[in-house]
Amino acid sequence: MSTFENMSQMGVSSPVQRASQAAQPLSDDGIDLGQLLRTLWRGKFWILISMLVAILVGGYYAYAVAVPLYSTTSVVTLENRQEQVVDFESVVSGLGGDQTSINTEVEILRSRALIKKLVIKLDLMSDPEFNISLREDTGFSVSGVIDGVKNLLLGAPDPKPDPTEEQLLETVTTAVRSAISISNIRNTYVFNLRVTTEGAQKSKLMANTLADLYVLNQLDVKFEATQRATAWLSERVADLQVDLENSEARAKEFNAGTELISPEVLEGLNRQAKDTRERLKTTSDRISVVSARIADMQVALDGRDRAEMARLANNPTLTQSLARVEAGTTPAELFDSQFEQIQRSETVSLSRLQTQAAGLKQSLVTIDGQIERQSKDLVTLQQLTREAEAARSIYEYFLGRLKETSVQQGIQQADSRVLSQAVLPDVPSAPKKSRVLAFSAILGAIAGVAGLLLREFMSNSFRSAQQLQSATGFTVLGQVPKFPGRKRRGVIEYLKEKPTSAGAEAIRNLRTSVMLSNVDKPPQVIMLTSSIPGEGKTTLSLALAQSFSGLNKKVLLIEGDLRRLVFSEYFEAEPNKKGLVSVLSGESTFEEAIRSIDIVGTDVLLGEKTQANVADLFESERFANLMELARSKYDIILIDTPPVLVVPDARTIAQHADSLLFAVRWDSTSQEQVAEGIRMLASVNIRPTGVVLSQIDMKGMKRYGYGGQYGAYSQYGRKYYVN
Repeated sequence: MSTFENMSQMGVSSPVQRASQAAQPLSDDGIDLGQLLRTLWRGKFWILISMLVAILVGGYYAYAVAVPLYSTTSVVTLENRQEQVVDFESVVSGLGGDQTSINTEVEILRSRALIKKLVIKLDLMSDPEFNISLREDTGFSVSGVIDGVKNLLLGAPDPKPDPTEEQLLETVTTAVRSAISISNIRNTYVFNLRVTTEGAQKSKLMANTLADLYVLNQLDVKFEATQRATAWLSERVADLQVDLENSEARAKEFNAGTELISPEVLEGLNRQAKDTRERLKTTSDRISVVSARIADMQVALDGRDRAEMARLANNPTLTQSLARVEAGTTPAELFDSQFEQIQRSETVSLSRLQTQAAGLKQSLVTIDGQIERQSKDLVTLQQLTREAEAARSIYEYFLGRLKETSVQQGIQQADSRVLSQAVLPDVPSAPKKSRVLAFSAILGAIAGVAGLLLREFMSNSFRSAQQLQSATGFTVLGQVPKFPGRKRRGVIEYLKEKPTSAGAEAIRNLRTSVMLSNVDKPPQVIMLTSSIPGEGKTTLSLALAQSFSGLNKKVLLIEGDLRRLVFSEYFEAEPNKKGLVSVLSGESTFEEAIRSIDIVGTDVLLGEKTQANVADLFESERFANLMELARSKYDIILIDTPPVLVVPDARTIAQHADSLLFAVRWDSTSQEQVAEGIRMLASVNIRPTGVVLSQIDMKGMKRYGYGGQYGAYSQYGRKYYVN
């Protein structure tokens, strides 16, 4: 919570709330563009100085420090072809023209492998530009200073071992890679290989060598791919040939070790099996019929039903014999004997049919076994035959590829070619001195503007009466400039010798504002205080006393700051004379302690050093009686009191004052300090009559754009103060 918010909780209206009641309300929303431009215009000289300094630094870098760099470019084009000498795409096919292929080629050009070849070919490890271990120690350097600070703070690090040849090669490769830039011209297959080094001839040589290495690298890659393909295909063809021979041998061996196998034979066996099944079925049906007939005949025989027996026998002879039996011409035993003979004949027929059915079943089992065995053998033979055919097909394919690959060796073509060689640069490409100076000026202007705005943003003091009144909510009764003179005694002399100066006029304006602050009852006892020391309240007290004496007023000036006792620095006083403490302690009378100061034109009651508690002295009844006595003898009583934030004396003395002036030093005292001082007064129900903006620097006011707001200063300052 801010200080002003704390004040509002103590019953004092918030300065932020009172600001809305000021003469000209301030807006807190948005940025005042006009004010921003005025701020920049006021700081134009600082911005100009910042630009000049930056230009000098940039010029020193461009003309004295920076090492000239030379850039040159070789151009390589990608051959977007699709034709081939023979149809073997994986070995000599041209690159595609899509963006992916182009980006891939850019990365190949920037690859460490290709750059490492460049380093080795041109022996760049012996070049100090890329091999920092070969550079001479020039003494001062930024990195050396940084290392020195690290060693001082963290201690000297352990010595590092010398880098190996491989590590040194990687370091140089990284440095060379940073000196090379690859770019693709939009919507083309053309690449720019730009090299920037400290030597013109070196840049040209590196650019052309890199382009040649890139083209040769493509040929090497294709040649290596062809060799790898040939070696692999040769090995693969040999393996496939062995597989083919083994497959064919297995098929022949299997065919030779089995019976004659063919689909036609298998089909004949299937037809024979079908016929056998049909005959077996017919025989089984006949066995069923005969068995049923024999059973019926046995039933009829057991029942001696000769009519049924004749019907079942279905024999004309037996039928005739039945007629003779019925006629009584033939004995019944003869009929029965004939029937039994027929029954035995049927039984023999049944036995023959059963034997025939068993033979058919055995034959069918034999045929089915042959079919199953022949089917399996046929499937195995067909599988072995297909494997042999597949092995032959693969063997022939790879054999053809091997012949094609063998033909390709030595006829590969690169996918790129050098379109133009790099030329020897005439002038350095960097640093561009005019551009460095222009950028330096821009950066200097930015730095100046940023510093100026940062200073304005960080400002937490008061630079105008309107700002002070808006922040505190109290009327600004006076605006007093800084008085000339190095010593304090010169202030009173200056006001006396120059009564029409800007400072004297400001004091008279303050005097008038104080007296008119309460028209019905003008203040008699006027107290001056501030938040912290050094805000000019003592000077204001003396100046006001001198100004009131000019009105033929009987004025008493009391030194209420018993801890500092600075009145003696403004004027000479009688030595060893009693003062305020003596009067309060009863050691001296009021009249004996009063001193008349001619240069001020008033009576003064000086302070004294004391061992007693100063706050207790001002809270005593004797001090109250002293103030009543002073009121009866003087028209105006001015009391210079200590700062509010330092000691509580001012809050005690304020109980006896008619008017309280709160001094705020221009562009010095922070807003928090002022707010806290006012809050301290509010804690004892003391409200300042007004605030005074003191020690104003008129040149500073003009620098901040407030010089035209103080009419008296504009007129009198030029004549008396500035000169």
